[in-house]
Amino acid sequence: MSILEVRSIIENTYNAVLPRKFASTDATVQLLAISGQEAGWSARVQTGGPAHGLWQFEKGGGVHGALNHPASRRYVLAACAIRGVDPAERAIYDALPTDDLLACALARLLLYTDPRPLPAPGDVAYALGYYKSNWRPGRPHDGDWPENYAAAMRAMA
Repeated sequence: MSILEVRSIIENTYNAVLPRKFASTDATVQLLAISGQEAGWSARVQTGGPAHGLWQFEKGGGVHGALNHPASRRYVLAACAIRGVDPAERAIYDALPTDDLLACALARLLLYTDPRPLPAPGDVAYALGYYKSNWRPGRPHDGDWPENYAAAMRAMA
């Protein structure tokens, strides 16, 4: 899979799964960079780890957070209904390796739970901090972020 295919998944998620208010350039850049950082735009199951989907969610982490946060819960429930997935942590987690639109919806909705504004395109440092505070990666690999972010910006051109 390529970064442009991930961009297409994001756009399809905006069009078919989430309300249009979630579609923005700011969100798309952030989602692309995070998918690059977490999954190299292709891994749907973490090698040697528990995370699933192109945004690498753990059942008790991102899945739990997006499903149970007051700001995102109703949108997660609606996304699950659209995708035909039982709105339970285990069912969502199990669906993420094969349902890219659901994975993307959860990733976008996890960003929505942050009351701070999304990073503006080009604000690499703020975008890294935003990613780290929302994904809480065990081993963040900060040195990879600038190239993943730059690739996300190029994919938007």
